[in-house]
Amino acid sequence: MKSVVPTILTCLLPAASACLLEHELHPALHTQPFLLQRRQQDPVSNLTDANTVKIGTGDRFENGTITIRGVGGSKPANFTTFFNLDEVHSATRSLVREFNLDYFVLPYKTYENRTLYGFKVPPLSASGKITRRGANDSYAGAKVLFTGGIHARERGGPDYMLGFVADLLWAHREKTGLTYGGDGSRVDFTYQEVLTALSTGIVVIPVQNPDGIAHDQEHWDCWRKNRNPKSAKKDDPGSVGIDLNRNFSPGWDVKKFAVPDEWFGDYSNSSTDQFHGTGPLSEPEAANVDWAMGQMKDLEWHLDLHSFAGSVLYSWGHDTPQFVDPGMSLFNTSYDGKRGAVPDDKEKGWVYSEYTDEDELDKLTVIASRTADKMSFTTGRTYVGMQSVGLYPTFGTISDHARYRSLVDPSVKPANGFTVEFGRGNSRALCPFYPERAAHELSRVEVAAGLMQFLLSSVRFSAK
Repeated sequence: MKSVVPTILTCLLPAASACLLEHELHPALHTQPFLLQRRQQDPVSNLTDANTVKIGTGDRFENGTITIRGVGGSKPANFTTFFNLDEVHSATRSLVREFNLDYFVLPYKTYENRTLYGFKVPPLSASGKITRRGANDSYAGAKVLFTGGIHARERGGPDYMLGFVADLLWAHREKTGLTYGGDGSRVDFTYQEVLTALSTGIVVIPVQNPDGIAHDQEHWDCWRKNRNPKSAKKDDPGSVGIDLNRNFSPGWDVKKFAVPDEWFGDYSNSSTDQFHGTGPLSEPEAANVDWAMGQMKDLEWHLDLHSFAGSVLYSWGHDTPQFVDPGMSLFNTSYDGKRGAVPDDKEKGWVYSEYTDEDELDKLTVIASRTADKMSFTTGRTYVGMQSVGLYPTFGTISDHARYRSLVDPSVKPANGFTVEFGRGNSRALCPFYPERAAHELSRVEVAAGLMQFLLSSVRFSAK
């Protein structure tokens, strides 16, 4: 069955090149805490986070009174430190204030009593204006959802996302195009393309895991999960928290749904960084995103921002696609225990590929490839468009959840989820997710160009 779409997946990328490190994908092989392992690999302490981009102090946006700018407009910003958690909120409020946007608070608070929030950029009016719709109608027409900050240690995602949206809004006001990159490697977008991108209607949730980010920014311990201690074990601080990107519905019950977990890590063990929680959407952070998707009746496209794999991913994450047998689907229980083996293992009876409409698959492939190409052109670093399972099999992820919702409930408009894995790992840092300055400068340009191309592609392929 895997031969139906031979070009989609030729091999799995090394696990150490993505959201999970090798020891997290195979925790049974690594019994020591990750940072201790890293120090032991380099006893003379050449591995250090001292040269990575620091976290900003104070509030450079002064409680939303100074408006954020990105890197592609008429007055490009030069942020040498990452936004602290409060600054992300302040930058968000600055856009809401400056451009008269609708700000919203999501209904479920985190374990540490933090609130998730976002804002809406409505589709341009017939006269080309951004017109605030008000609370009763503010999600109407919005086809795109951007989310970031689901894994605490993946620094830069909220900053880059807000910077790009700022670029769009300033360019619209100033009637200019956008430029990303430098001499010999740059991408230009016209003012007309700015208008096209803004025609989609965009909802932005910049931070999905505020508790985890607050912890990681304070302790610098390469923290991934949230901070819910419900399933924590005595004397094991690493067992605190749930991987929010394993807490969504599709394939959450991985022991039933998939092949044995030595293929992709133990989701049921709270000591691992892939612990999926006590049930689908058990965590308020995941439930909040599901709620927001439910409010967006016109949702067609979702993009979640991560690091670091140099790739643009599309669904599904649990197995390779095929467009021949509709009966081979995630809802067919006769295939339980067979999903997730990549490649198939015919001797064990693990033969499976997820049915996907051929036209839909072509569309996803084109959007991912074009987004990756634009990111590559800006700096010369290579990005690849591929199906999510090309990194490693995953279950219960946010990018699959958007599509899953419409399959469970036919009244829900079909939507497709994507993941952008920006940047490269920092081999000189104790935590490879903490970039040095040069890498940070490249990533924020690449992400902005990629998000712009994603919006333009979404317009082209949106349902008419």
